[in-house]
Amino acid sequence: MTSRTIIAFDFGTKSIGSAIGQEIIGTASPLRAFKANDGIPNWDDIEKILKEWQPQLLVVGLPTDLHGKALETITPRAKKFANRLHGRFGLPVELHDERLSTAEARAELFAHGGYKALSKGNIDCQSAVVILESWFEAQWGDE
Repeated sequence: MTSRTIIAFDFGTKSIGSAIGQEIIGTASPLRAFKANDGIPNWDDIEKILKEWQPQLLVVGLPTDLHGKALETITPRAKKFANRLHGRFGLPVELHDERLSTAEARAELFAHGGYKALSKGNIDCQSAVVILESWFEAQWGDE
């Protein structure tokens, strides 16, 4: 097991959540939500966290339906976002199934902070945490 620093993104057209984790311990923490204009973030803001945390890998949640099939509008846009991350910053990017990550994130936030914790930014960042921790679990399942 390596000890790479990894940043995950929960792509959305209005907001993109982010989380950071260490592969060696397999846990993630919320970073921040980036406002997006029709799926396009302020790339300078993304660059700032990448420079600050210097991850070795980026993980982008891949939205699918409950059966793992691509969603007509959002799945291709999440892939495009992942491609742009790779193209702009030269870091490896992996896509990871994010089925039910938002529902799980809402439940987690509500359990710890009630309705006050359910802001859009909190949900998006917690979704990124769920995506990254799920990615870690998938990696360990391969060993």
